[in-house]
Amino acid sequence: MTSVPGPESIDDLLARVHVVALPMRVRFRGVTEREVALVEGPAGWGEFGAFPEYDDPEAVHWLRSALEMAWQGPPPALRSRVAVNATVPAVSAGEVAGILDRFPGCGTVKVKVAERGQQLVDDVARVAAVLQARPDARVRVDANGAWTVAEAAHAVRVLDQAVRAVDSRRAPGTGPVALDGLGLEYVEQPCATVDELVQLRARLAADGVHVDVAADESIRRAEDPLRVVRAGGADRAVVKVAPLGGPRRLLAVAAELGVPVTVSSALDSAVGVAAGVAAAAALPGVRSGADRAGGGGAGDDGIPAAGLGTGGGAGDDGIPAAGLGTGGFFVEDVVDPGVVSLVDGYLPVAAVAPDPARLEGLRASADRRDWWMDRICRCHERLQPR
Repeated sequence: MTSVPGPESIDDLLARVHVVALPMRVRFRGVTEREVALVEGPAGWGEFGAFPEYDDPEAVHWLRSALEMAWQGPPPALRSRVAVNATVPAVSAGEVAGILDRFPGCGTVKVKVAERGQQLVDDVARVAAVLQARPDARVRVDANGAWTVAEAAHAVRVLDQAVRAVDSRRAPGTGPVALDGLGLEYVEQPCATVDELVQLRARLAADGVHVDVAADESIRRAEDPLRVVRAGGADRAVVKVAPLGGPRRLLAVAAELGVPVTVSSALDSAVGVAAGVAAAAALPGVRSGADRAGGGGAGDDGIPAAGLGTGGGAGDDGIPAAGLGTGGFFVEDVVDPGVVSLVDGYLPVAAVAPDPARLEGLRASADRRDWWMDRICRCHERLQPR
């Protein structure tokens, strides 16, 4: 992969690193505290936050992304704001409305499903609670590869019917349910492998279930991120900046995939989210008719979401809303609450610099800082020419 500008030496890099631990409001990905290493460079700030279970060959892409943002900066933006989806973790149905309150104006909601220890009935209840709170929302679900093909085929049918059947204006038990509403926008990574995704798409088509399959882990954790689409395993792609090695690499992969893409975060701090917003803002898109008629230029707010091609979601131009509104999961972040905040379901395209007092207050323990420094050294070695 083409190298990007970076520090003069490993000592120069380590001197620029701040390791922080961000407390979370709810358990997400099995953690209640998110650790990341932030890097201050001549072009801004970058974030290295590869999850602890990732080995060095995988984590090196996350470091490459951090260095690109810190030494090269973001790619040129084509819009000034990006529409995002709300994200509902695998919580009880009773907690859903409170979580959605943290996502003002979001017209698309991603719901986590297939959580270990839960049942499909819990997923259905969670989706129904979303639509009770926001009846007009588009719903996408994310199984993180937890289902078999048979389990996924059944679950997708049930969840799609649950979405189609919800009508907040109709009292329960007052007549037959019409399944003529909008169904699921898509199901994200329902199965773990590419072969399973191919089988599932064929099974859904045979069963008459018209729900798109989106690939996430099959792209960001794959040696060949294009394989799943070329094999016929995905109608859409979910792409993340850090796992792909930076915003410019994300843009290149998205262009080659040739399917609608959703730019998403990897449980990032405000610094990492800003990198995702920058990537989403740089994606080519389809302007709305009103925007074209008005002659709006780059950075106009007429493009409500980011992606390639057409697809469902929050935008009147049919481009999927980005999965970048995860900042609400943190009790504390590295910037003041008003710096990176949702406005009518959008995040602004802007550089983000951590507040020095927050960097100090959220500083990780000495042993955890040492762990991250050692990891950075190992990954940086892998970036060097052989």
